[in-house]
Amino acid sequence: MTTVAPESDVRRHELADFLRSRRERITPEQVGLPRGRRRRTPGLRREEVAQLSAVGVTWYTWLEQAREIQVSAQVLDALARALQLDSSERAHLFALAGSTDPAPHTPCSTVTPAVQAMLDQLAPFPACVQNSRYDILAYNATYGRLLCDLDALAPEDRNCLWLSFTNPGWRAAVADPEELMRTMVAKFRASMAEHLADPAWKGLVARLEAESAEFRELWARHEVVGQGSRAKYIRNAQVGLLHLEHTNMWIGPAAGPRLVTYVPLDEETRERLEVLQSLAEPTPVALV
Repeated sequence: MTTVAPESDVRRHELADFLRSRRERITPEQVGLPRGRRRRTPGLRREEVAQLSAVGVTWYTWLEQAREIQVSAQVLDALARALQLDSSERAHLFALAGSTDPAPHTPCSTVTPAVQAMLDQLAPFPACVQNSRYDILAYNATYGRLLCDLDALAPEDRNCLWLSFTNPGWRAAVADPEELMRTMVAKFRASMAEHLADPAWKGLVARLEAESAEFRELWARHEVVGQGSRAKYIRNAQVGLLHLEHTNMWIGPAAGPRLVTYVPLDEETRERLEVLQSLAEPTPVALV
C-alpha cells in the first residue's frame, strides 16, 4: 500500500526547497554584505536572509526545514524582497505558502550595493538603513562606531531596541538613555500595530521581555508615538561628545525601510566625526 503525503506537507517541503535555492543563488555582494574569508555556504547564509528580511534566525531556519509554522503575508513580502525575487518567483512563493499576495506588482528591492555605496559616500556623517522594527540593515563606517562596534555583533543583535536595553556601550553613548528608551518603545509599539501576527516582531518582544525588566515595565505602559527627527547628544567613546541632527528619510512605505542620518550641528562635531571616520575605516596595506 502506497502512502500519499498530505498536500500541506508537500507544499511545506516545496517552499523550503524553493527558499533554499533562491538563497544559494544570491551573493553577499548583491545585497551589500561583506563576503568574508570563511564562507563555505553558496550564496547567502540563513542568518543573512533573516537579517535582511527582519525575521528571527531560528524561525527562518524552521521555514527551510519545512516545519509546520504559520507564515504571514508581511513576512513573505519581506522574504521576497530580501531574496530579490522577480514577479514570477514572488507569485510562486505566495502560492507555495498558500497565501494571497497583498501587493502582487510590488517591485522587490533590498539593501543593494548601490544603497551601500550611497551610505559610504555620506561619511563622515553617520548613516544607516533601518526597518520599522529597528533592525539595522546596512550602515557606513562612521555609524558602525557611533554608539558601539556594530561589526563585532552578531547580525541578529544589530537592532537598536535590543542594543538600547542590553548593550552597556550603546546605552553609555546616549545622553539621556531613559527618555530615549521610553520613546523607542512607544514608536515600536505604534509600528507593531501593523505586524501583530508577525513572528519576527513577537519574537523580538519576547526576547526583550526575557532579558530586561526595564523593557517589560515600559512595554506594559502601552504608550505610542510617531516617528520624527530631533537633535541628539551622543558621547562617543573614541572622540567625545557629538551634537547631531537625527533625520529619517523613508525609502519605502511609511512603515517600511528608512535612511537614518546624523548631521553635525557644530564645527567641533564635524571635526570629531572626521576623526571617527579615520578610526573606523581600515588602513590600506602598503604593497611591497
